[in-house]
Amino acid sequence: MKYDKNRALIESAIPGLPAPRRGKVRDLYDLGDRLLLVATDRISAFDVVMPNGIPDKGRILNSLSVFWFGLLDGMPNHLISADVDAYPAELQGVKEDLRGRSMLVKKVSIIPFECIVRGYLTGSGWKEYQKSRTVNSQPLRDGYQNGSKLDSVLFTPSTKAELGEHDLPVTAAELESALGQAQARKLADVSIRCYSKAADYAAACGVIIADTKFEFGTDASGRLVLADEVLTPDSSRFWPQASYAVGGNPPSLDKQFVRDWLDGIRFNHQPPAPVLPDEVVAKTRAKYVEAYEKLTKKCFV
Repeated sequence: MKYDKNRALIESAIPGLPAPRRGKVRDLYDLGDRLLLVATDRISAFDVVMPNGIPDKGRILNSLSVFWFGLLDGMPNHLISADVDAYPAELQGVKEDLRGRSMLVKKVSIIPFECIVRGYLTGSGWKEYQKSRTVNSQPLRDGYQNGSKLDSVLFTPSTKAELGEHDLPVTAAELESALGQAQARKLADVSIRCYSKAADYAAACGVIIADTKFEFGTDASGRLVLADEVLTPDSSRFWPQASYAVGGNPPSLDKQFVRDWLDGIRFNHQPPAPVLPDEVVAKTRAKYVEAYEKLTKKCFV
């Protein structure tokens, strides 16, 4: 296992297994009939991976995903187990490294689109709205401000870019052309239903889920399955209800803090990324911990 100076896990390695396929955050090991996902402490912004990580970030992402899989129990998902003591024998030698930051999952055929759902107008949606009164080419009424709650939840899919590339918006027509009308509409419906259920739960915890992205796959029978991470500070914008105000970017409990710091130093959104200062690392970790504790109602240890 490779850690940085703050003991953030940058790369995993499991003796006896081939090197994993590495995504922006997760390392994926092929175990034959199933997969092992290891959530490292890497952090990306603008689709660029930072050279140093956020300690405990992987544990927070993994634990939150397991939590949301349970809450969204009406939607099939790929989780088999997150209990390292029940993992196969070849993983027992590294189970303490994997504890809290890994899950055994079913193999599914991943649908190559990010299913983005927006309940509030912010980020790239706000930028587009200012120019054309649209979001993802969907027309909206006049009168919205940055941070406004949308009259209705929007499904705004994008491409699923490879490491180092950027996701691109996809219209409903383009998604239907790629996947077929029935599958595209089912993705929109399921994504909005999952978001709405999670947003209602989070609101009761004092957290606004401004937007999020889901990933889906299909199993051997063609059934739609929720996969990868779910409703984490990496894949969502979490705003504390107490400090929410329309007209600007509310303080967030997610990686927006890192994006803002990078923009503040005029990072050009291209690799190589700068090293995150210790104070940025510490504050980002604190935001992730606060999101976990508010949503799960448990202390993070």
